[in-house]
Amino acid sequence: MIGVIQRVSHASVVVEGETVGAIEQGILLLLGVQPEDDEQAAERMLHKVLNYRIFGDEEGRMNRSLLDIGGELLVVSQFTLAADTRKGLRPGFSTAAKPDLAERLYDYFSAEAAKQVTVANGRFGADMKVSLLNDGPVTFLVNT
Repeated sequence: MIGVIQRVSHASVVVEGETVGAIEQGILLLLGVQPEDDEQAAERMLHKVLNYRIFGDEEGRMNRSLLDIGGELLVVSQFTLAADTRKGLRPGFSTAAKPDLAERLYDYFSAEAAKQVTVANGRFGADMKVSLLNDGPVTFLVNT
């Protein structure tokens, strides 16, 4: 799995004019699934996302995790993260998981996350409009 995590003051996802997911302080995760991914990869990614220390402590240092601050998580499927961009000027998507595997692992990830934090989601496979106020800005690329 591959993900982009962004520390946000708030974020939301709109599909066809309807807000389908929104959070306040926390993490916006753009989540890409690759063909070799499985539930164990999802669990490793979840551990990283929930425990990655990207929030400030009382001295302003990044020493607190999403769990530490009681923040929220917005998960958005993002198959383009798994694109092959090594050659040419058009991305290839053979390195992205097929939709049935990707959706199953996306749903699994979100369900497991919801056992620990407040989770909102985009809509898998939809044309989404994502809005966010990046806090910092703080953005990281994470892999399993």
